[in-house]
Amino acid sequence: MRGALELSRYLDQSYSLVDCCARSLDSAKESIMDNRSPNSDIAFTETVKQLQRRNGSRDAYAKMETHGWQNRITPQLAAFIARQNSFYLATVNAEGQPYIQHRGGPRGFLRPIDEHILAMADFRGNRQFISQGNLLESRKAFIFLMDYANRRRIKIWGEASMVEGDDALLRSVTPDGYAASPERVLLFRVSVWDANCPQHIPRKIDADEVDDLLAKRDRRIAELEALVEQLRR
Repeated sequence: MRGALELSRYLDQSYSLVDCCARSLDSAKESIMDNRSPNSDIAFTETVKQLQRRNGSRDAYAKMETHGWQNRITPQLAAFIARQNSFYLATVNAEGQPYIQHRGGPRGFLRPIDEHILAMADFRGNRQFISQGNLLESRKAFIFLMDYANRRRIKIWGEASMVEGDDALLRSVTPDGYAASPERVLLFRVSVWDANCPQHIPRKIDADEVDDLLAKRDRRIAELEALVEQLRR
């Protein structure tokens, strides 16, 4: 009986210790969450925030920071990316010199491979290797996608790297039937992304989309002309 009582007291003390540790851990987590910077700070540095205050936009962006930007590839973002045949990749070298390179291919050539990583086949180009060299010095990178037809733009911050020698990965991200020579894979890990308003975006339509619309129009004209000829007869 005495042994059972001692065991009971020991268990009570152990449970109290575990409970105390759990409360301390929860408190620490809450403290970390309270002190964690919003993910928009990747772009809104203190200097940027000072300019926002000076120009009257800080309050609006401070409200936005309470829920932050998206940090994963949502189905909506994946669908937007799948429609694009062009984007811009920004990198920076060890001396802080930025470089922007246009990347193009068939629609869907840039694609998500999970909720956080975008991938594309890096095709043979002008052999300057500026982006690849920059990524060896700094993995910080930025993707800018512009949809002129629908006047939408999306900005994606993250880190990138070039993968060489992985033939299976290269085959999995290479578009079928595209006349280009894939050499390596660009992997881009998304940190955060945001969509801009359509203000000041000129409306433009890709030539292949115009050709498709004109072909549909011509087919419709031919159908109507055939119908008119039947009525005449």
